Amino acid sequence: MSDIESLNQRIDAEFASHEARLESFREEQLREYEGRHERLERLEAVFRELRGVWAPRLEALAAKFGDKVHVTPRITPSSRQGVFDFQSQLAKIELRFGATTDPDVRRVVLTYDLDILPILMRFESHSEIEFPIDSVDREAAGKWMDDRILGFVKTYLSLHENEMYLKGLMVDDPIAGVRFPKFAAACSLNHGGTTYYFIGEETRNEFAKQKGISG
Repeated sequence: MSDIESLNQRIDAEFASHEARLESFREEQLREYEGRHERLERLEAVFRELRGVWAPRLEALAAKFGDKVHVTPRITPSSRQGVFDFQSQLAKIELRFGATTDPDVRRVVLTYDLDILPILMRFESHSEIEFPIDSVDREAAGKWMDDRILGFVKTYLSLHENEMYLKGLMVDDPIAGVRFPKFAAACSLNHGGTTYYFIGEETRNEFAKQKGISG
């Protein structure tokens, strides 16, 4: 065999080896595509099962805040998200609960994200919990959501008691001599062009008596 024939055979062997690798790669990618598609179908079923966990909890949270919150659902094939925009004169508050998956669609990831602007206090801004797509623990998922919801409620209420956020919104009861947020006033009274705020009807009545205001 001539050197050229030997060289040609070696070159052909390299091409054949390359083509075999390409074919193996194509088959592997096709299997992965089919497997991922099957897992996405399974993920959709898992989301339907989990709805029984998250839906009543998120509905309860929304009901507690009533018209103080606007809720927007966001749904894609690989994720679910509920966005809560809270009405507050103190800060911009957005809470997001999400359910998504990893890039390979092998795990279910529940996420919690809280944005408060301006940031004037410490709070839990992010949390997540993961489960294998074929063994989601509904009880653990429910407890995780309960803890996050209660944590948010505590943060929300703390914000509305925080003097850093309340700066400029504080008023004084002229009778009781206490300082408190304007929104917490039990009643108010306009006298001489000035609005006075009171922690209770008792201090308002005493003020009116001292100023000789009837009614």
